[in-house]
Amino acid sequence: MPYKEREIEKIYYPIGEVAEMFNVNTSLIRFWEKEFDIIKPKKNKKGNRLFTKEDLENFKKIFVLVKQEGFTLEGAKQKLKQAVGNINQNDEIYLKLERIKASLLELKKTL
Repeated sequence: MPYKEREIEKIYYPIGEVAEMFNVNTSLIRFWEKEFDIIKPKKNKKGNRLFTKEDLENFKKIFVLVKQEGFTLEGAKQKLKQAVGNINQNDEIYLKLERIKASLLELKKTL
């Protein structure tokens, strides 16, 4: 059986890729970075923003609250403050299911 390389997960994602993932402009990402202190991208020597998986998860939370659920920025900030330290049980189940799915897909590749 030939060796199959595992897909390497990125540690950092440039702002353009993040914008593409969420189908938004890079300016919105920069704006939300200033508005929400939970988005803290690293910056390289050139000053380019590099987002971690944690940043992406936080951006996703903001995106859902503002774009999908219709919260104002202030409303989203309040909602996020309430959620700090309290992982919603549904979110925890969802994350576990995502991990199981990834494991099953990896297993499927090896078969």
